[in-house]
Amino acid sequence: MLSTEFLITSLVVVLLPGTGVIFTLATGLSLGRRASLFAAAGCTLGIIPHLLASIFGLAALLHTSSLAFQLFKYAGVIYLLYLAWGMWRDTGSIRFDNAGTAPVQDWRIALQAMLINVLNPKLSIFFLAFLPQFLPTATTTPLADMLLLSLTFMLMTLLVFIGYGLFAHHVKHYIQHSPTILSWLQRSFAGIFVALSARLASSEQ
Repeated sequence: MLSTEFLITSLVVVLLPGTGVIFTLATGLSLGRRASLFAAAGCTLGIIPHLLASIFGLAALLHTSSLAFQLFKYAGVIYLLYLAWGMWRDTGSIRFDNAGTAPVQDWRIALQAMLINVLNPKLSIFFLAFLPQFLPTATTTPLADMLLLSLTFMLMTLLVFIGYGLFAHHVKHYIQHSPTILSWLQRSFAGIFVALSARLASSEQ
């Protein structure tokens, strides 16, 4: 049975701004409601490999193998820098002034959002340490309990990220006719992704 402590803690974790939240907000601001929903779905799907790794103990490999951790980490760093560069140069999928450009395909948005989380090795280690704390005492079905916790966390992630995306879409109506604000937001999001990539690069196991 899900505990109140797990639900509250999970909500706090999901609400905290990270790469997924930033991507969903940027997508909602630039491409609108529909795109933000696919971004939220992609971010949610991106945590599945980490949840499965935690359930089956594979996250321990990242924790004990320096090479595996470093490979995943720098792949994530490069990808975040790629997103930042695309925003800064107006050539990526996140573009605030998209008038006259072809619409971005939904699957591409979802894939980019998913890769943001898949390529973050810290998530596997986080879930490995986080989920077992909320297993019922003396449980006889630990695998089923871990799956329930994981599915609940994913559902909360999806709902919260949808909320972030819809909020960004609502804000878009107030800023889309101001080139100055749009340019400032675009460069700000690019800078945030650079900062997040630097934080990931400096992280340890």
